[in-house]
This record gives sequence, structure tokens and C-alpha cells, in this order.
Amino acid sequence: MSVRIEAVQGDITAEQVDAIVNAANSSLMGGGGVDGAIHRAAGPALLAECEALRRGSLPDGLPTGQAVATGAGELAARWVIHTVGPDRHRGQTDPALLASCFTESLRVAAELGATSVAFPAISAGVYGWDVAEVARVAVGVVREMSDGDRSGSVELVRFVLFSPDALAAFEAALA
Repeated sequence: MSVRIEAVQGDITAEQVDAIVNAANSSLMGGGGVDGAIHRAAGPALLAECEALRRGSLPDGLPTGQAVATGAGELAARWVIHTVGPDRHRGQTDPALLASCFTESLRVAAELGATSVAFPAISAGVYGWDVAEVARVAVGVVREMSDGDRSGSVELVRFVLFSPDALAAFEAALA
């Protein structure tokens, strides 16, 4: 099955999809940017689930390039899939590590049975990656998983970008 891929400018917390992907930090306790916005919009239930993960299966936090799901609290989505992008400022410059964020998030989405997923531009903000590179990697992963029929239940991937420049970069990668 082919996955439909879209890019829009908007607020990921308002997306009416099965799952939204959070560009989280490894602590899973919220932070700035997309992570903080998702935690604020989801309310205390999201933080409670993240705290439970830290007490249980992720006592040292979520490793870079991996993904884990929680409920979505007060968001319109059913799930939040948290992934930790590589931080270029800390020397994490391997595009494979960035690609893993998208691959693992889609794998988790398929395991949940999600049919629609919204992604931000993971690592393109304070983590210092060029948004055009993030767009190329992200779109490449989604297309590869779709072509290889490894997308499972996922029928729609929507990249939800905060700025016109980020939207233009994703539109160029999709062209």
C-alpha cells in the first residue's frame, strides 16, 4: 500500500490524526519547542505517562533515534510517539541516526494500528540540523518504507511545519 505524504504549515498539537510525533528530549519530561508545546497542549496525563515510562522501562531516558508511544492526553490525536533526534551541536551528525527517528516512529505507529501520523521537522530546531537535510531524510524514509511495504497500517504521513521556510524545504523534498 502506498502512503500519502503531505506537508503543511501549522500547529502539530491541533492535528486530527491518530498519532503525532514529539521531537522529545531523552528525559521525556517536556522541554522547549515542539516538545514543550505538545506537553502543554496534552495536559498532565501526558507527563504522568512519561514519568511512568521513566520509572519502568526507560529509567535512563529514551535513547537518540528510538521511539516510544504514550496516550495523547487532551490532544485530538490518540497517541503521542516520542523520538529523540540527534543533536548536531553535540556531534551527532550521522544522517542514519536522524533517519532512525522517522523509521522507529513509523514502526511504533504501525504497531499501534495508526493510519495517520503527523511529524515535525525533527532535529531542525535547537538541535542544529539544516531543515532541508531533515526534509530529505524524512521524506526518503517514508518513501522507502512505503515502497518496501513496511508502513503497516499507516496510510497518511503529514509533515506539520512551523515556518514557511520549513514548509518550503519539505515541499522541495517531496517534489
